[in-house]
Amino acid sequence: MLLIGVLVSGRGSNLNAILRAIDRGAIRRARVAVVISNDPTANALSVARRHGVEALALDSKGIPREEYDAKLAEVLRSHGVGPESGLVLLAGFMRILSKKFVEAYQGRMMNIHPSLLPAFPGLRAQQQAISHGVKVAGCTVHFVAPEVDAGPIIVQKSVPVKEDDDEESLSARILRQEHKVYPLAVKLFAEGRLRVEGRKVTIVG
Repeated sequence: MLLIGVLVSGRGSNLNAILRAIDRGAIRRARVAVVISNDPTANALSVARRHGVEALALDSKGIPREEYDAKLAEVLRSHGVGPESGLVLLAGFMRILSKKFVEAYQGRMMNIHPSLLPAFPGLRAQQQAISHGVKVAGCTVHFVAPEVDAGPIIVQKSVPVKEDDDEESLSARILRQEHKVYPLAVKLFAEGRLRVEGRKVTIVG
């Protein structure tokens, strides 16, 4: 059984998509063991509890990055989500993790980003896409690397950019695809079907 820890900061829509996929059996041999938020007011905590998952607030205000990340690692390990056998998912986690933490979970930590990486990393990727006049945007699930939004790409999904799109409308269209591809990436990982060689991720079978 793959034990998963999810790090969140906001509304929890991707968390909900993953938990629903597990509940209906689309993701097998995996269970979310704990959800941790650096913001005690995050709605994602309520999402987790509605699914019967333990949800913890670990406030990050005023705590140095490495000290906070050490606490994160301690909580994850106490729930069976270790760097040797667990999986950590970033689902709207609005905090940059330390190099030490990322390297400990190398190949066992995923993030989702609302652009077709390597285009438009960082904040407000949807607005970046509109400002650059691209015709196609999308989302990317990738393994986390020490550099922001720069890890090996697992799956991507494109969406068209319409002439009348603004940041809100494009974000909503991308989010609908995020809810499909993030559970898919978790499913592939749980089934042992992902192979990483350098920057390339191969899906086996």
